[in-house]
Amino acid sequence: SWIKTVNWFQRQLMLQTYGKLPLPSSHALYGPPSDYLGQFMSLTRAYSGTHDKGSPLYKSKSAYYDILEVPSTATHVQIKTAYYKQSFIYHPDKNAGSEEAAFSFSQISEAYSVLGNKALRRKYDRGILSQADLLGTSEPAGRESPASGQQSRTRHSPSVGASQQNIFDFDTFIRSHYGEQLKREQEIRQRREELIRKKKELYEDMKLGRLKEIAVGMMLAVAVIILFSLKSSK
Repeated sequence: SWIKTVNWFQRQLMLQTYGKLPLPSSHALYGPPSDYLGQFMSLTRAYSGTHDKGSPLYKSKSAYYDILEVPSTATHVQIKTAYYKQSFIYHPDKNAGSEEAAFSFSQISEAYSVLGNKALRRKYDRGILSQADLLGTSEPAGRESPASGQQSRTRHSPSVGASQQNIFDFDTFIRSHYGEQLKREQEIRQRREELIRKKKELYEDMKLGRLKEIAVGMMLAVAVIILFSLKSSK
């Protein structure tokens, strides 16, 4: 059942957190690719039990790594590859109208905006990453002149700019490399919806046709009865 599945994921995450079991392979953990979305959300809910409820992801020790499914020792290339893979699975263009996919995609984007940035990743690993760092508005300690403050903000802004650029680059990458596949999936989805619509119309037409046949039959029967009644009266 679903509850047993969630409990199993929670047990696995607890054991992995305390180092009593090796991390299972992605295939063993997630199963067929078609189940990625529901199982990712189950893992996300199960993971929430391993740290303070209501605590933002940037305050956790490994949430961003867990979301991208990479170890804390992963290289930048490995993180980027994992980001492309996860983002393609949960991209809004691929999961139109799915709130769970949109939620997963936002978490994946946040994880990559931190782990894909060397400065932010260093702070995250040291446990000193703040909300201001994510927004790119952290102020340096001590008093400074307006000019130096402006320079400081200029220095801090590239981290967020780089994050936004990475996401933009990803969208470009997706459309250039997977655009044809996404288009094909959308066409298949549209054809499926069109087929369902035509089947419904055919069913309604057949239903209406039967009603017409029944009505005509009843009218003929009434006409025959009237004719016989007229003949008998004569």
